[in-house]
Amino acid sequence: MRLATTRALESLRTLLVTADPGLSRLRLASIAVASMALAAGLVALGRATVLAGEPVTIVLFAGVLAMISNLAVNETSLPRQRVTTALMALPALAATTVGTLLSSQRIAADVVFVAVMVTAVYVRRFGPRGFALGMAAFMPFFFTQFLQAQPAQIPALCLAVLVGLGSTLLLRGVLFAERPERTLRRLVDAFRARAHEMVGRVDDVLAAAQEAAGDGAPGPGRTAGSEHEQVGDAVLERLYRARRRLNETALLVEDQLERTNAERVWPGLDNELLALRIVDAELGLERLGVAVRRLARSGAPGSGEADQRATPLAFTALRTGVLHLGRALERRVPHRRVLAELADARGAVAGLVADTRRGHERVQRAAFAVRRVADSVEYAQRDAPARPGEPVTEGMPLPGVPQPARPAAASPVAVAREASDDGIGQGRPDRADRPDDDAGSGPVAAPGPGDDGAAGAQPRREAGLLLTTRQAVQVGVGTTLAIVAGEFLSPQRWYWAVIAAFVVFANTTSRGDLLSRGWGRVVGTVGGVAAGMALAALTSGNHVLSLVLLFACAFLALYLVRVSPGMLAFWITAVLALVYGLIGAFSVQTLVLRIEETLLGVVASVLAAFIVLPKGTRAAFGDATEEFVDVADEVLAGAVGTLVGDTVATPPLERARDMDTKLAAVRARARPLLVDTPRRRGRSSHRRALRVFVVVDHYARSLARIAADLGHSPDPGWRPTLAPALRAVRANLDGLRDVVVRGRRRSDGGRVLVHSAEDAIDAAEGHAARVEDPHRRQDMLVVARLLRRIDQAVVALAVDLGAAQDEEAEEVRQSPSSRASAGLVNTRSGS
Repeated sequence: MRLATTRALESLRTLLVTADPGLSRLRLASIAVASMALAAGLVALGRATVLAGEPVTIVLFAGVLAMISNLAVNETSLPRQRVTTALMALPALAATTVGTLLSSQRIAADVVFVAVMVTAVYVRRFGPRGFALGMAAFMPFFFTQFLQAQPAQIPALCLAVLVGLGSTLLLRGVLFAERPERTLRRLVDAFRARAHEMVGRVDDVLAAAQEAAGDGAPGPGRTAGSEHEQVGDAVLERLYRARRRLNETALLVEDQLERTNAERVWPGLDNELLALRIVDAELGLERLGVAVRRLARSGAPGSGEADQRATPLAFTALRTGVLHLGRALERRVPHRRVLAELADARGAVAGLVADTRRGHERVQRAAFAVRRVADSVEYAQRDAPARPGEPVTEGMPLPGVPQPARPAAASPVAVAREASDDGIGQGRPDRADRPDDDAGSGPVAAPGPGDDGAAGAQPRREAGLLLTTRQAVQVGVGTTLAIVAGEFLSPQRWYWAVIAAFVVFANTTSRGDLLSRGWGRVVGTVGGVAAGMALAALTSGNHVLSLVLLFACAFLALYLVRVSPGMLAFWITAVLALVYGLIGAFSVQTLVLRIEETLLGVVASVLAAFIVLPKGTRAAFGDATEEFVDVADEVLAGAVGTLVGDTVATPPLERARDMDTKLAAVRARARPLLVDTPRRRGRSSHRRALRVFVVVDHYARSLARIAADLGHSPDPGWRPTLAPALRAVRANLDGLRDVVVRGRRRSDGGRVLVHSAEDAIDAAEGHAARVEDPHRRQDMLVVARLLRRIDQAVVALAVDLGAAQDEEAEEVRQSPSSRASAGLVNTRSGS
């Protein structure tokens, strides 16, 4: 019984770690709710003594300021976090004073309120601190209008401001200040948990494929008699989601490394080496997923690869290897056992790795992928044990640069096959590689009101106008419309329309983004009204239960704010229902009015976004594409420069993480473009562009990883052939950018021309094939292979979207293998 309880608690902890890597959302929600409770308690105590006669609403005011100061402050370092929180007192006190003095002057208050909101958006150009100070001005002014504060209340309200901000500063900045080392450890644990999840999904795919081949029990996602395609759609979709989560967690680890030193957690392990281990494991797991997916598809009807179907013994060996990988990736496993499980994983697939018979390529490549994951996990385990502080095996070397083990049994044919298996690019496209699904199925890094894109980085200049300037003007127009319409609907509740119009602009860069966010807020409000009515009926007359549920709903709102703004609206509406119940003002009509006012505010914002300085969704997608291609170009140039001995300002692996971030932005900007609606056929080009960008990202990161390995002993003699190949690939990538962004025309007005880099890459590959060292030769051949795959995918899409083509471009376009590698469908031909 005790063992079962322990396992259940461990499973719950693992689920929490994977759902909230680093427990950052749990920490934010917990501290924010504690700050709210502390602030409300202190002000309530003061109201019972020195502030006797003040309305109970000042208690609510202090609690809200505590919540906002937790959400709005997103500084990366603790000292800056403390300073920003303290500085919030200045705009908050000023807004409280001015708002209170103007509360009886309706028109003047409205004019100043609009000016405050415009300024709050405009100052987001100054980064996280500007965002926080803007919110510190907006929220107090809003509440003075909401509470109809009187000038005599100014001292009490200012005290409530200081108590609310002080509570946050005390709890978040001192008593429960974030320990970067602990957060890093949690994030690495979360990455391990995500890796374990990914391996489990790989086993699901193998089980389904094994059952489809007529061996074993039905695999997950299958029913008796179901067709192979149905198996793939169900099981591969879960594999795809696991791969996406793994990438998101790896990015969080990279971000955290900017705030702390890995050596404080794992002595002797610096940040660069830990980042290398994470990238190595991520790429290995990504390749394992793709290799197994392709193996599962190889026997499907219509795949044209019936001879590649695995035997029952091969499936058993692969699943055994994957099973040992999963055991090695479980939480808190002793160091020696991890190494033993990894050795067993390699041993399970050793026979498949050495099998070079024709028709067994898919199986062998999946076995290679299992072995490579085992290698990458072992190197990571040696440097960063699952249980920090545990001594590693005596005499075990800690290599600075991983060199994947190559068993002696592997023949030259096997090595050649391994070098050519670059992970994506062969076989027909399927749902497991759909970037358009990635863009449309939930946020990549969904921020909340205080985690706005403008708050995390310096804003971009778009077509001569800063994003914050354009949005400030739009907010001014949208909130003015919301005030007028809101007061027309209800002179007492107009503020709900205004706050909806203001917050819907957070983290939006285009009209499509705003529509998506606004719709989510309306849906969340409607759901919150239903939940609020149920809670009000449940807690009728029970003040203690109402308070408990109020703080529980506030916790859920804050915990889920970075997952979905709609969830924030849902739980905050439930909180409002409980508050109205506590003060005896609850009514269904009031909650219905909230829906109406919220809808008015969203409509006002949408109108402003479409009429005033509009930024089209396609234009935003084009901007994100430009930035992604620029960074991808730098990664390719840096990797090749490293290989030939050039001095590179930024290591390509570091820029590869920036490339991941830019790809996430492309996906986010494309999300509104991927909603299937009639009469919008242009969406297919965005889907295909996203798919190719994923291919470029994958191959470029792999190239950066190899450059990190080989950069210690560069080969300047490769420059005469590798440099021209790189120039040709970069030129084609730039041509694709012009086609996607500018619509088949170059910036100078000429027609886009792409030219296959096949000949140049052949020359570079010829130099690599003459290298004597077999291991180095293999890695150099992989470099050429990666460049070839990037070029094939890019040229195929550019030509398909209308770029001018010469004979070689036409040849690439018609090549089935290159069409498959790009994952393209020619919609013009109806295929």
